[in-house]
Amino acid sequence: MSLPVPPGSTPDTAPPAGMLPPSRSLSPNPFLVLAFLLVIGLIGFGGYRASEYQGMQTLRTDAGHRLDLFAAAVDGIVNRYAHIPATIQLNEEVLGVIQRTRHPASILAANRFLQRLNEHIGSIAIFVVNERGIVIASSNWGDPDNSFVGEDLSFRSYFLEGLAGRSGRHFAIGITRGEPGYFVSHPIRDGNRVVGVAVIKISLGQLDQAWDLLGAPALIADGNGVVILTSVPEWRYTALTPLPLDTRVDIKLSRLYNDGPIGNFPVSINPDPGPEGQIVHMNLRSNNPGVPAVRGRPDVAGSYLVHGRGLQDVGWRLLIFSDLRPVRAQAFGHGALAAVATGFVLLLLLVVAQRRRIVRQKLEAKELLEQANAQLESKVARRTRALTDTNARLRKEVAERQQAEQTLRAAQDELVQAAKLAVLGQLAAGITHELAQPLGAMRTLSGNAVEFMKRGNLATVEQNLGIIARLADQMGRIITPLKTFARKSPAIPAPADLAHAVGAALFLLDQRLTKAGITVDNRLEAGQHIAWCDQNRLEQVLINLIRNAGDAMAESPVKTLLIEATPQADGSLELSIADSGCGLPADGALFEPFFTTKPAGEGLGLGLAISRDIVREFGGDLRAENRPEGGARFILNLPAAPKESP
Repeated sequence: MSLPVPPGSTPDTAPPAGMLPPSRSLSPNPFLVLAFLLVIGLIGFGGYRASEYQGMQTLRTDAGHRLDLFAAAVDGIVNRYAHIPATIQLNEEVLGVIQRTRHPASILAANRFLQRLNEHIGSIAIFVVNERGIVIASSNWGDPDNSFVGEDLSFRSYFLEGLAGRSGRHFAIGITRGEPGYFVSHPIRDGNRVVGVAVIKISLGQLDQAWDLLGAPALIADGNGVVILTSVPEWRYTALTPLPLDTRVDIKLSRLYNDGPIGNFPVSINPDPGPEGQIVHMNLRSNNPGVPAVRGRPDVAGSYLVHGRGLQDVGWRLLIFSDLRPVRAQAFGHGALAAVATGFVLLLLLVVAQRRRIVRQKLEAKELLEQANAQLESKVARRTRALTDTNARLRKEVAERQQAEQTLRAAQDELVQAAKLAVLGQLAAGITHELAQPLGAMRTLSGNAVEFMKRGNLATVEQNLGIIARLADQMGRIITPLKTFARKSPAIPAPADLAHAVGAALFLLDQRLTKAGITVDNRLEAGQHIAWCDQNRLEQVLINLIRNAGDAMAESPVKTLLIEATPQADGSLELSIADSGCGLPADGALFEPFFTTKPAGEGLGLGLAISRDIVREFGGDLRAENRPEGGARFILNLPAAPKESP
């Protein structure tokens, strides 16, 4: 039976080097892998570029068709009304108001004619301007809030061109209602003299509704390079290129855009990108503070191919932004497909060659593995025996360590009990004094009871016996803490009232503290702080800490002992014992065994070390620190008793 090589085995458990197959590894050659990946990458990149080029050509052709379509729509809308101003001068009412400006009948007749004509053709407004630039008749004369009559338009470019005897065509924002429109003007002649200008304002709202025909973001810029119409409202009234100073002055004087701010286009763009177009990367949202955001339309970031077309009749420039993401996504798909197909073919060839190599190596290795298996079985058997012996030794060491731990724990308990008895020896004098007084009284009362009994005074005898009983109870209360403290018992955690433990320790040390003139400020209340520990051993720790505090205050002018408890955020309790003594040394060896600051012969230096070990058995800790106002503070961190379920 063949055994597998165990994990982590030493080199002697592996087959000898001479028994291994030849070093022809089954792992692929790194240079072959690199060449494999390089070929796939080149073919994939070539497929991507070829597909991208084809997609770009298709996009250019499609953009040209869409530009032609929209340019025809723009020319149709504008040229539909271009002849109207030239025909107005043929009307007698218009010539009458020009020749007799102040005649009310002539003005009324001209206004009504212009109103009927405007209603018939559906333009925004038709109006007549005299040679001073004042509107003397308008189709909206009946609307007092929006009427053009009386407006001074001498600064408008279309008026100046008409006054010069030429037809004018300009985009502008109306100064009355702030409504944008396309203005077409024509001079009105009286013989060879220009006496006025006829103007029609055409709405471009139809163009705003026709952007969907393009299927892509687009804009129209006027002769100044300012965007006047666009499918992206944030681009409106932005300049494609920085405006020269003279252009800005002309715009300011003519109030083409009604003194509105002209921002900068979001990206640098060529108004005439040529037949190949211009690739730009942008968000379809302007960063200009004066351009409002469009609610409900998200930002569209990406690369776009820009194509342009000039609108000769109006002097405008039409730009369309074709999204390159579909083209590049399609190119990426074609490139990935070419790479995958190439990789599949190369991988198939590699698999065939590798399979032949694997079959040959298996045949060569089979015989060598059969020879190595027998050697491996014997080495595994030897290794198993060695592991069995090692396991036996480990079990023996574990048993010895467990026995040593039990011995150490017993020694620790004996040391704790010895410390208790040492404390009791020191307290013996004070306890003797406490017991001497009730014992003397009991002797006197018992002798008196005998005499009163002889005299038959039973009432006095009964009274004396009652006093003796109370004195016996008092002696019991004195002795009980000593019996409890001296009892040798294992540390068994249980709910312990900190106030009761502190009270017992103070009771045993009462004579010592009183004799030393120490004032005790005990701020603990019964039942307020319940810890989870062995109360007997806790009392031992408290007696040791209070005795040390009393010794530290021996030479202090003010002798105050402060005892208080505080609950902590983690659920534990902190019991603090603070004195007004000389403080702690700075060397930090306070809790090390046999370290003491007392004179030689007055202590072994084991009290604090034993106290800390006792507290740690409870799952707590003991630490010490100097108080800012002088003296030292010992802090016991004790686990709180678990709360009982209701």
